Amino acid sequence: MLEVMQPDPIAAIVDQWRRERPDLDATPILVIGRLFRLTDVLDQRLRPPFSAAGLGSGDFDVLAALRRSGVPYALSAGELSRTALVTTGAITKRVDRLEARGLVGRSVAETDSRGRLITLTTEGVALTDELIGVHLDNQHRLLAGLSGDDQTQLAGLLERLASQLATDD
Repeated sequence: MLEVMQPDPIAAIVDQWRRERPDLDATPILVIGRLFRLTDVLDQRLRPPFSAAGLGSGDFDVLAALRRSGVPYALSAGELSRTALVTTGAITKRVDRLEARGLVGRSVAETDSRGRLITLTTEGVALTDELIGVHLDNQHRLLAGLSGDDQTQLAGLLERLASQLATDD
């Protein structure tokens, strides 16, 4: 059966703007629009293993950040916030859910009795180790249409854009 190519909706939007407002350069939509669209598509394709494990949105990010930190797999809420790129409020909600499941625990920091450390439990380490393999396999599959050179170039371009946007603040 012949596969019909789906039209690129982002290019169609740019074409419409070119027709309606030829005085404007709508080409940035080709990048920004595609990034937004890809974010949604990637989230839908990456989320199922986490949902199947009973994890809410962002829960795996907390588990992975703790696991990446190395033994003893413990970080403060502030450290977790910085490494997971979300607010401490979001971290607190995620940690509450994960603690209720027995995947993390909280303890008093040795250096500051007011501070709390969030630590992976044995069950948390096991689940994270299982899911990271599935997650990376999924990512490899999603990028399989790009050569290694293409992936390297895209990663570099995205890093450059992110760095430029960070300095614009």
